[in-house]
Amino acid sequence: MKTIEVVAAVIKEGDKIFVTRRDYGDFENMWEFPGGKVEAGEAKDAALIREIKEELELHIKVSDLLVTVDYDYPNFHLKMDCFLCSILGGELNLNAHNDAKWVRISDLDELIWVPADVIVVEKIKGCFI
Repeated sequence: MKTIEVVAAVIKEGDKIFVTRRDYGDFENMWEFPGGKVEAGEAKDAALIREIKEELELHIKVSDLLVTVDYDYPNFHLKMDCFLCSILGGELNLNAHNDAKWVRISDLDELIWVPADVIVVEKIKGCFI
């Protein structure tokens, strides 16, 4: 099975997490942590900075690795490294999503998540609630 390596940003401010809603594909209109694919030879933190700039036009600082998710979708295996991040600047523009918002950690379960991201939600709740 093909493995796809991606990185995702868990942007936390106080008791809220920044989340985005997919605008396309099999999981359209489901919530996720923003990020994307790591290119060949690219460092994971650099990939995450690049992806957030492309998708959201935000500048971020990448901090600690929060969790690595290994998840089997029907057609591929996903390896997703999720990093705690903070926003340094930029102006939010949704280039790959149809919505974005800040959600209280205690309310994360109320959203419909892309399947692999459910694991990240559980990790966040375990660390910050």
